[in-house]
Amino acid sequence: MNQNLTLHWAPRMLSVLRIVAGLLFFAHGTQKLLGFPASEFSPEVLSLPWIAGALELVGGPLLVLGLFTRPVAFVLSGQMAVAYWMAHAPQSPFPVLNGGDSAILYCFVFLYLVVAGPGPWSLDAILGREAPPPPLTSARS
Repeated sequence: MNQNLTLHWAPRMLSVLRIVAGLLFFAHGTQKLLGFPASEFSPEVLSLPWIAGALELVGGPLLVLGLFTRPVAFVLSGQMAVAYWMAHAPQSPFPVLNGGDSAILYCFVFLYLVVAGPGPWSLDAILGREAPPPPLTSARS
């Protein structure tokens, strides 16, 4: 693949990954706490599922906007690790059987955002909270 194309689009695709993950995560929060899309599940206030819904409802939009990306992603990564080990792992050691696939994937996507940052299409970048990455140089000399 053309290295210039990769260098140009890799940071932007990081932003796209952050935005899509944030939108999907936000949908989990709206379902738990706002009943949209409609669900029979309605957690009791201040229960663990309710707290998870609150984190999703607040953290999802912050990720979409790319605001406070690293600390938000850190908290949400931890939330997904806890969700996996408390809710899914006791059912089976196999994620495909215990329904924990998405919790694991979210955990590692958010952990990646902690390390990689929000990407250029973010409020963190616009506000100068994130320094632009240094230019990558070719490995060839």
